[in-house]
Amino acid sequence: MSNAGKITPFLMFQFAVVALVLLATALRPGAWDTMRILGFIIALFAAAILFIARYQIGSSFSVTPQARALVTHGIYSKIRNPIYVFSALLLAGVFISFHFLWGLLLLLVLIPIQTIRAQQESKVLEEKFGEDYREYRKRTWF
Repeated sequence: MSNAGKITPFLMFQFAVVALVLLATALRPGAWDTMRILGFIIALFAAAILFIARYQIGSSFSVTPQARALVTHGIYSKIRNPIYVFSALLLAGVFISFHFLWGLLLLLVLIPIQTIRAQQESKVLEEKFGEDYREYRKRTWF
């Protein structure tokens, strides 16, 4: 039975961690200048999409590359790896909000790691789902 569309304890834990990061960003002392507002909006948007993506992938989510089901609905109909994309965007938003622009350099490390991981997952999915996955890959980004 799939957990797609179910609120699981692990999903709630992930949501709580992201909510705490956003709360820390919002409650940080200091003026709400343009960078803080922009960073917070980016982080909030990314967190919302990240939560939706995690919710939609359901029990197909895995820490190690596994092919449980080919999720192609919702946000996954446009982006193959929305969890990677929006976790990087969330981090960028938090760094911008905190005026920690040097932290954006961390993305120069994170994004290649996520890309390698996505390539590993892609191989596993292609092995299991074959032509269905290749067609899906053609019509989606990253």
